[in-house]
Amino acid sequence: MSSPSGQSVSGLRQRVTKVSYPYVAKLHAAPKLTLPGITLVLALAGVFAPVVVGVPALVLLALLLGWLAFLSWPAVTTGPRFLRLFSILVILLFAVSRIANG
Repeated sequence: MSSPSGQSVSGLRQRVTKVSYPYVAKLHAAPKLTLPGITLVLALAGVFAPVVVGVPALVLLALLLGWLAFLSWPAVTTGPRFLRLFSILVILLFAVSRIANG
C-alpha cells in the first residue's frame, strides 16, 4: 500500500518509529507518572484555562495521544484502536467547542 507521496506506509511507520525512539526512551526512563502528569496538565489546562491557552493545550494533547496511538497501532486490537481514535476525536471536538463558545 502506498501513501499519496508514493512512499510505502510501512516505510513511513519505520521512519516515525526511528525518529520517535529517543523521545520514547526518555519517557521510559522518566518517573512513571511523567506521561500521565503531562496528560493531566494538558487536559486541565484545556478545560479550565482561557481559550487562548486551553485550545492549544487540547491540540497538544490530541497530538501527543495521536503520536502514541500511531506508535502502538500494530500492537493493539480493534477495541483499543477505536478507543484511542475516539478519545482524540472527543478532545478535538471539545477544542472546537471551546473556540465556538469563546
